[in-house]
Amino acid sequence: MLPPGVSAENFAAALSEWRTIVGEDYVTADTDRLAPYSKVMLPEPDERHRPAGAVAPASTEEVQAVMKVADKYRIPLWMISTGKNLGYGDAAPATAGQVVLDLKRMNRIIEVDETLCYALVEPGVTYMQLKRYLEANNIPLWISFPSSGPVAGPMGNTLDRGVGYNRYGQHFENFCGLEVVLADGSLLRTGMGGVANSREWNVYRWGYGPWVDGLFSQSNFGVVTKIGIWLMPKPAVSLGFLCGWNDDDSMAKGMNVVRDLNLHKVIENGVLGHTMYHIAQTYRRSEIYTGPGAIPRERVKQICNDIGLGIWGHISTLYGTEEQVAVNLKIAREAFATTGGQFAVQGEPGIEKTPFHHWNLNMTNEPTLTEFTIYNYKGGGGSSWLAPVVRCEGSEALRQFNLMHGVLDEFGFDYIGGFLIGGRHAEQLTDILYDRNDAEEMDRAYRCYVKMVEELHRAGYGIYRTSTSFMNHLAETYGPAQKAFNQKLKRALDPNGIIAPGKSGITI
Repeated sequence: MLPPGVSAENFAAALSEWRTIVGEDYVTADTDRLAPYSKVMLPEPDERHRPAGAVAPASTEEVQAVMKVADKYRIPLWMISTGKNLGYGDAAPATAGQVVLDLKRMNRIIEVDETLCYALVEPGVTYMQLKRYLEANNIPLWISFPSSGPVAGPMGNTLDRGVGYNRYGQHFENFCGLEVVLADGSLLRTGMGGVANSREWNVYRWGYGPWVDGLFSQSNFGVVTKIGIWLMPKPAVSLGFLCGWNDDDSMAKGMNVVRDLNLHKVIENGVLGHTMYHIAQTYRRSEIYTGPGAIPRERVKQICNDIGLGIWGHISTLYGTEEQVAVNLKIAREAFATTGGQFAVQGEPGIEKTPFHHWNLNMTNEPTLTEFTIYNYKGGGGSSWLAPVVRCEGSEALRQFNLMHGVLDEFGFDYIGGFLIGGRHAEQLTDILYDRNDAEEMDRAYRCYVKMVEELHRAGYGIYRTSTSFMNHLAETYGPAQKAFNQKLKRALDPNGIIAPGKSGITI
């Protein structure tokens, strides 16, 4: 496969020049060696996302040189950090024929400042690598990570505006300073990084003049090679709790309580999940339901009750001194009592039989891959995440949930998801699971996703993150003005369109 519009002669020349830059072993156009960059979980054939090659630089200087070659020959590069964007596109490019710019060899933890609680890292650093570094050096700082924490990395997740679970869980609110290689190979350090010998690069994000860091999030305007991330001081005490409900209206009341407690900083994190998400991690679908279509709501409730759980549960972890935690637990317990929910605290009998343990690990610096057992629920390797945003109001959350549930019912897919609470907003993360070996189910999953986007848009809800299959669909929902603005920026910063064409629906 050749990159679009590139001759075999020019592609061979580029490969040769890249080998001189990064080494023979780190450039390939061989089909077998490209397999790790070709496998997708999307509801489309692999061929639509098959790369033409891959190149793996080991330093910022090598990235600059690689970019200059790509720009010279007009070869599109699809950048990845760890390549573990599971359910959102994995390591494969948005369109066939791009060359994967694999940054996993750039895996240095450049600096950790224990006093000001930040780290400066390269793209290939994983959350688990950073956690082990902190532990090995007795640095009392915690990381916030997504469900794929052991294998994913802070740069890729932050730039895609991913979400974690402790008090620093809104990752894009907790980074500071980027180093970026532009399409022509030039280098930009954002914020205070433009000041020679600055020691404030990773502690004050604004710098002077326009703040441009956001331009490099969910975009294809540059290749980020360093990022500063803020880390959470290890608390003296942490204590988790759970509140569960057995009907949707009570969940909506619970959402309002969560919001108010969050805005008053009584609690600083929270997952409000549907129990089907836990069930999908624990059982195969054939063990709980063998009928046609999506599992009916009443049957879902019965399944949840049969294993001793309500259909919704909220989990938070309190941080601070013993005195702070005790006071905040009392406030939270009294607030949740108004919802009629079942309240339980870490260490109490029975709580370990709930989904509490896994989420509490996520909230207390222990990455796991527990959630990815959901891929055993149906089998067949198909997964497409959907992430609409909703005001943190119970009535709105319930309205959005019912809308999404209705579309899933129509296409025969179960609701597997819940809400991550951000204070004034929540993200309703939902995974459509399907068998990629079944062409009919693949097609149905694709049509389900597209209709979900359309229905959410029609109801006034925006989706903040999607997979490589649906980036153009989402870009359309944000209107022509934003699309035209992004295109102007793309043409100014990358006039030959070599950086990740199609990323977030942005092209020249």
